[in-house]
Amino acid sequence: DYEEIDAAARQAERGVVAAGNFSMTASLLRRFAIEAAKYVPDVEIIDYASAGKPDTPSGTARELGEMLAKVRGKATSRPVAELSGPPATRGAAIGSGNPVQVHSLRLPSFVLSCEAVFALPDERLVVRHDAGSSAAPYVAGTLLAARKVGGLIGLARGLDRFME
Repeated sequence: DYEEIDAAARQAERGVVAAGNFSMTASLLRRFAIEAAKYVPDVEIIDYASAGKPDTPSGTARELGEMLAKVRGKATSRPVAELSGPPATRGAAIGSGNPVQVHSLRLPSFVLSCEAVFALPDERLVVRHDAGSSAAPYVAGTLLAARKVGGLIGLARGLDRFME
C-alpha cells in the first residue's frame, strides 16, 4: 500500500521511489500521456511483453492506467457493460475515478512495450514506449532516482517526478 510506504518513509525521514518502470522513455510516455489525457478523455492502453512474462498488466501499464484514470474526463465511448459479447475481450478497467481499459498481450518476439491510444472524432494520438532486451534502458533512470531520492522525504511515485 503506497500510503503505508509513504507514512513509514516520512516517519524515518527517508525518501522512497516507487516506479512501474525506471526507463527514461517509459517515464516520458507517462508524462506525455498524462498531458494528453487532460484534453482527450477516450484512451486505452496496450501492454506488450514476452510470452514468459507472468504478470498482467505490466507495472508500467498498471501505473499508467492508474494515473490516467485520475486526470482524464469521462470517456465518450460506449461503456463495456453496454457491449455484447465476452466483456473480458475489452481488457481490464484500471484505476479509480474514470478507469482506463488496459489490454495485455503476451507473445513471443515482444520484449516490453506500452502504448496509450487516445481518440477524438476523426483523429488519434498514440504515445508508445519500446524497450529492447538489455538492461541499458533502465540504468540511466535507476541512477537518476538513486541520485535524487536522497533529497526527498516520503514516497515519490514515478521516475518522471525527477525529470525536471
